[in-house]
Amino acid sequence: MSRSIRQQPGHSIQTKGNRGLQVAPPPAPPAATPPQNAALESMLGQFRVIKQKPLSSLGASFGSALEALWGNRTRSFLTMLGIFIGVAAVIAALTLTQGVSAYIDNLIGQLGTNTVMVFPGSTSNRGAQGSGTSQTLTQKDADGIANLPHVVAVSPAIVVGGVQVVYKGQNWNTDVNGVTDSMQDIQGWKLAQGTGFSAYDEQQKTHVAVLGDTVVHNLFDTTGDNPIGKEIRIRDQIFRVVGVLQASGGGFGNDDVIYVPFSSALQRLRNTTSVDQIQLEVDNRSNISVVESSITTLLKKNHHIQPSAANDFTTFDFTQFLQRAQQQTTIMTLLLVGIAAISLTVGGIGIMNIMLVSVTERTREIGIRVSIGARRSDIRNQFLVEALMLCLIGAAIGLVLGLLIGLLVTKLTGLPFVITVATIAIPVVVSVGITVIFGLYPAIQAARLDPVEALRVEA
Repeated sequence: MSRSIRQQPGHSIQTKGNRGLQVAPPPAPPAATPPQNAALESMLGQFRVIKQKPLSSLGASFGSALEALWGNRTRSFLTMLGIFIGVAAVIAALTLTQGVSAYIDNLIGQLGTNTVMVFPGSTSNRGAQGSGTSQTLTQKDADGIANLPHVVAVSPAIVVGGVQVVYKGQNWNTDVNGVTDSMQDIQGWKLAQGTGFSAYDEQQKTHVAVLGDTVVHNLFDTTGDNPIGKEIRIRDQIFRVVGVLQASGGGFGNDDVIYVPFSSALQRLRNTTSVDQIQLEVDNRSNISVVESSITTLLKKNHHIQPSAANDFTTFDFTQFLQRAQQQTTIMTLLLVGIAAISLTVGGIGIMNIMLVSVTERTREIGIRVSIGARRSDIRNQFLVEALMLCLIGAAIGLVLGLLIGLLVTKLTGLPFVITVATIAIPVVVSVGITVIFGLYPAIQAARLDPVEALRVEA
């Protein structure tokens, strides 16, 4: 006799009969879904969504791309190395060169972009500044220039080089410039202590001096004295210090120099009828060319130079220097960006190789997608989106890394940290363009696969 008991979920079945008590084995747990079948189910689900919502194909491509990249995380990271290293290199190079350009602009701005300088001698034969080898400028020339339109300040200057200066046994060799009080406005002096000299000092030929930062340190650091009001000896003449200039640095500033009134320099340091240079300030940068042309006409007349003869003077403005500096900065930028672009190209080639490997590995998946209704454009877009996602993630990492490198380098070198839209846009746009170029070929290869042949490939 036997009796059967209906099976309850989660319980074993016991039967009793002629053969004794038997215990039925518990039901086996459901088999785990193989990864390929899971991918297939995900793929079918995506196509069901696409069928319901045609506009969601792009979102499905992004979702599929994320799954593919996450499934091969290590390989995806190594592929992105070339992109984010290239982007980081481009951004670091741009921030560095833009920092150099901003530093030069700021330095020339301190010197005065509206400043014009006139030197004796032609461009080809003018000797060292203040050497006295070609002295063709006079006080009359400076007075005539002061009356020209758009000129707001003029100062003649004589330069006495290699002068020994003494204070309480401390010696220092420096240059002494004899200038008028207008030089303070032309060069934009910034005083750390005291004041500059005045028009009264110029008229009375007073023995006062304004010292550069380097001169102050070499004369007064040992004694610790405050230089204001102290008397120093320049050659065999005594001058009283009335002001100290702030340190300017950069190699173009007024650190290692002493300024004295022009009339005092003529009387006490060098008795001459000529001047070593004339500096003037123009009311607006746009009028510099007009003023230089007027100066040329005036000096040709004063010096009785024929129209066809060479000038015995030279005009110079810092705009010319700024243009040359900007040209050099542009060349350096192109060089550094070109080197970094090579890294981006290598990164694009790496993406192409990895995408070709991915197409080979997923041949059967491509066949299934096509067999259930995927268009070739869908297959192409899927692989192209994967390449773009690799690029964008790598570019984002490279952007942050490049900005950090640029910030560190500029801080260490004392350059300003400059970020522009071009700094960020250029490397990102170039990397995306390179990725599209190198990622399009694998995407087209995937779209051209024969679905019948693809399905024959064993998973």
